[in-house]
Amino acid sequence: METPKKKTYEECYTIIDTVVSKYQSKWRLNAINWFDFEDVAQIVKTHIFKKWHLWDQERPLEPWVSRIASHQIKNIVRNNYTNYVKPCMSCPHNLGDNLCSLTKSGNQNSSCSMYAKWAKSKRQGYGVKMPLAMENHQQEIDLFTDSGMDFDSSIKRINEVLKKELSEEHYQVYMMLFFEDSSEDDVAKYMGYKTSEKNRAAGYKQIKNLKKMLKEKVQKIIAENDIIL
Repeated sequence: METPKKKTYEECYTIIDTVVSKYQSKWRLNAINWFDFEDVAQIVKTHIFKKWHLWDQERPLEPWVSRIASHQIKNIVRNNYTNYVKPCMSCPHNLGDNLCSLTKSGNQNSSCSMYAKWAKSKRQGYGVKMPLAMENHQQEIDLFTDSGMDFDSSIKRINEVLKKELSEEHYQVYMMLFFEDSSEDDVAKYMGYKTSEKNRAAGYKQIKNLKKMLKEKVQKIIAENDIIL
């Protein structure tokens, strides 16, 4: 029997565009004037194109595209805000309006070790990510040069450390869950999980615990190695 010919990205573009477009109403970065949904959609579609070989064409395309779109949008939100905010935002000494109850001057400044570390490694990124109207600052935007942040390299560093710390089996689960867009059912089958509970997916508790363990390990690696995503 002849093997069915695999569909190309271009052949499925209409479906991809329709699924990605549905996320426009959920886009919540209106404060970033220079980053509209057209930019977001292009980033998502580019990522789908790069990962096209990972789509199991025996499964529906729409859910796979939807998962990737959701993950990428979360990454964009995180990279535009949470990775660059001052540590003062979650500090109990923060009095608001750049005031601090810890420093001698009463202001948030580099006399605080956490603030000093942020100012050295993330302040420039914070300034770039905050709201900016292009029509009023076109010259500054045109002159800005990329600081060399490389998301892929950061992920590679995390994975290298994680591969050493995890068993081969758990590292494969990590790749399946977070990079290959495999379902939890796929992971349960790989791990040989079963269930005797009615209406419960096989291995639902074990997979939940695995996800928690993996996320905690990644967060620890990011903190200990000062990795910026």
